[in-house]
Amino acid sequence: MTRVPTGDTARPSSPVDTAYEGVGPLLRAWRERRRVSQLELALRADSSARHISFVETGRSRPSEELLLRLAEHLDVPVRERNALLLSAGYAPRYRETPLDDPALESLRDGVERLIQGYEPYPAFVVDATYNVMAANRGILMLLDGLPESLLTPPINAMRLTLHPEGLAPRIRNLREWRGHLLAQMERQIALHRSPPLRALYDEVAAYPVPEQEETPTDRTTDPVPQLALPMRIEHDGRLLSFISSISTFNTPMDITVAELAIETLLPADPATVKYLHSMMS
Repeated sequence: MTRVPTGDTARPSSPVDTAYEGVGPLLRAWRERRRVSQLELALRADSSARHISFVETGRSRPSEELLLRLAEHLDVPVRERNALLLSAGYAPRYRETPLDDPALESLRDGVERLIQGYEPYPAFVVDATYNVMAANRGILMLLDGLPESLLTPPINAMRLTLHPEGLAPRIRNLREWRGHLLAQMERQIALHRSPPLRALYDEVAAYPVPEQEETPTDRTTDPVPQLALPMRIEHDGRLLSFISSISTFNTPMDITVAELAIETLLPADPATVKYLHSMMS
């Protein structure tokens, strides 16, 4: 007698049930994208390589519990987990609540307090395509003087930073910082199947790079060692230096919450700290 892994629904091996065969190619695509073998995935998810193979070829329907375990171990984004569930004949598990919905009021208030409490240092919140959902006064200070066309909602953080009429001419190490941002977007595109994110990447990657560049003295006069790549940006005749940090929510059960990211700019030298405090005072 063939053993059926716990938590899975047994089905005849043929003919293939077309109602569930769609989940197989999706699951295989995510597994291959993560470069995980069937055996390794089976061990992680307490299943068997044979059953994973049957699921991927449409010969077996995974239980809802197993499918969610596989998605967790493959680090499938929450939005795409709904697609896996639907392709296997199950109802979506994760809601997508608009950020302005009353149900997310406590989340909005908490995030607002968080980024305001970070002042005078810049902090902002973006969604999955880098649209700015909230920002504190530190960010608004850096955006002072930008054209209205870039500040009309929805404001996009990548567009603001890399557009030749945006912050790009003010960033002294633009080529390095631009490379960092584009690489960050490339990693997200590999993780998320998002046509809007791909379209944004194609747009900002095509922007011309202004001539202004970091000078050798910008590096040699740095009073502290570099712990991470800083963004060096001019503001009102002064050179400010920031290190970026991005935070997301653990174990989100809502697509909107899963796709929010809080970015904070930590001053990378004492001069930047002093200047920001003087501005906010």
